[in-house]
Amino acid sequence: MLADTWYLFGKYMRITIRMPWWSLFTLLQPLIWLVIFGQLFKNMSQLPGFPTGSYVDFFVPGVLIMTVLFGSSWSGVSLLREITAGAVDKMLVAPVSRVAIVLSRVLHSAVQVLVQTLIILAVALGLGAATSVNPLYIAMAMLIIFLLGVGFAALSNGFAILLQREEPLVMIGNLMTLPLMFFSTALMPKNFMPEWIHYVALVNPINYAVEAVRAVLVGTPDFALYSKGLLVLAIFAAATLAWAVNAFNSLRD
Repeated sequence: MLADTWYLFGKYMRITIRMPWWSLFTLLQPLIWLVIFGQLFKNMSQLPGFPTGSYVDFFVPGVLIMTVLFGSSWSGVSLLREITAGAVDKMLVAPVSRVAIVLSRVLHSAVQVLVQTLIILAVALGLGAATSVNPLYIAMAMLIIFLLGVGFAALSNGFAILLQREEPLVMIGNLMTLPLMFFSTALMPKNFMPEWIHYVALVNPINYAVEAVRAVLVGTPDFALYSKGLLVLAIFAAATLAWAVNAFNSLRD
């Protein structure tokens, strides 16, 4: 299974490397959000109770998480196209681990968004964001981003297998991005939100990811908050990946 996963992962990475402009194109929306929202809400940091001195510093973790969502939530589209083209049927009759077929795609998506978030972080630092440049803290933030990427890529692939149609998959992809972002502290501090959104955020993995990344990249590190986010994201990634593999096994049957 590990050997098959590594081989298929390498295949998908080579495809991505051959189309670098597509990967760069997916960075446009997070970069636009970083610039526009950073300017639009920059005076918010002057309000009493705002947790940081600069809105850009507060917003950078949210932009990193947006990059993950915009990249991984559409992972299932390429799987759906391979199913339609008959490529998956050929793999099913080959001596290839069924788990590896799903796992390789999910890992490819997670690694791809990991590289993209590092680019976004470098741009944010170039724009003057005062986020941490400590390699350990950046690595801790990237671990959270990797787990979130695995979770949402697995969800996207699982829905692709179950739905077998691109239109509802695109609709679900949209629901997994912007609405969940607004139900988190990506754009707004928790104490500025309506109380009912606090309860939604309790079951929103994006909120835990944003707070965990912010806990190590912005201000004084909060390892307790980071540990809670790491635990939630690890459970989320494991559960969604198991669900996607089970959905694929049902397709085989």
